[in-house]
Amino acid sequence: MYVMGDEELAAVKRVMDSGNLFRYKDGEKTETDRLEDEIAAKMGVPHAIAMSSGTAALICGLAGMGIGPGHEVLVPAYTFISTALAPLAVGAIPVLTEIDESLTIDPADIEKKITPNTKAIIPVDMVGLPCRMDKIMSIAKHHNLFVLEDACQADGGSYEGKRLGTIGHAGTFSFNHFKILSAGESGALVTKDRTIYERARIHHDGGCVFFSEEARRQVVPFFAGLNFRISEILSAIVRVQLRRLDTILEGLREDKWAIMKAFAGVQGVYPNPINDPKGECGVVAAVLFDTPEMMRTFLTRCQERGINASTPIDSGRHVYTNWEPLLQRRGAHVESRNPLAGLPTIDKPEELCPKTLNILSRTAYISPIPQRDPSERESFVAKVREAADGCA
Repeated sequence: MYVMGDEELAAVKRVMDSGNLFRYKDGEKTETDRLEDEIAAKMGVPHAIAMSSGTAALICGLAGMGIGPGHEVLVPAYTFISTALAPLAVGAIPVLTEIDESLTIDPADIEKKITPNTKAIIPVDMVGLPCRMDKIMSIAKHHNLFVLEDACQADGGSYEGKRLGTIGHAGTFSFNHFKILSAGESGALVTKDRTIYERARIHHDGGCVFFSEEARRQVVPFFAGLNFRISEILSAIVRVQLRRLDTILEGLREDKWAIMKAFAGVQGVYPNPINDPKGECGVVAAVLFDTPEMMRTFLTRCQERGINASTPIDSGRHVYTNWEPLLQRRGAHVESRNPLAGLPTIDKPEELCPKTLNILSRTAYISPIPQRDPSERESFVAKVREAADGCA
């Protein structure tokens, strides 16, 4: 959470005073309806569905694409575990794919992992860094695959002038506590495809036909959906957060690029390549070291100077070697619904995506602060430079 203030409190009070916390209200425009309109307008797409989380958006996006049992979905080996759990939720099999030094899915490994059962790719814009979407879309078109963008860590980012989440067949966003926009929890799906939208809407709310006149008019026949509805309180908060988006991104980017100057000319250290420097979100200042040992020395020197630095290899939930349900093939609560049933357990996960582990073990992060005072920034950057100078 970057910014939260009186405007969000006022939005919550407005909902409480209205007496309606449910996302539907007898055909009237609700906070959620308005949020969906505002997300669609901001992202430049015709369709948006606000829902309970980014994970829900991923699941509903796959359902909207008709992904199910017998299908494979390519996911990067570096992402939050939800990206890999979403295919399992619709009965499909996640296939782990290497990242490259941009910290996003490697198009070359995508090509290697495609089989006759592959039906979709989920590129993830990790820590606000854009995937190489032109190459990914070209591969998808050649192999007739869907692309579901996981932009959950990149609200508002772009690639070659196009908003992240709007380049593929559908895209997802998260508004949980740790994201650029935050309401504690919630998310959204966006798409230009009417069929994907209608299917995803049913899947996100199996009861929407009883509450929404628009839903009753849709073409896709109703099937047994679930309940990933968002509340009016969360929608009201996200509406305020959405208005803050450009200012938050501006602050993050300014602080990040100031921090990155600290590494200029330091031997054995270089910035992670960025697929679109203008479109990345500034969530982290990321640098690669020649060796894991140099990276660890840097972290130690940062700690000694009161600098909050980290490494993605230690992030646990974001590294595939810690995804026990996948590695041990426990893909559902009962075996009869487990898409991974019958597949051998992965006893040596380090051999599955070694390139990913190598890159993560040599990468360090410093988190920018969008509200950092310029005078404080100067001294902070000087400390980062001191830490970097002594790690070779």
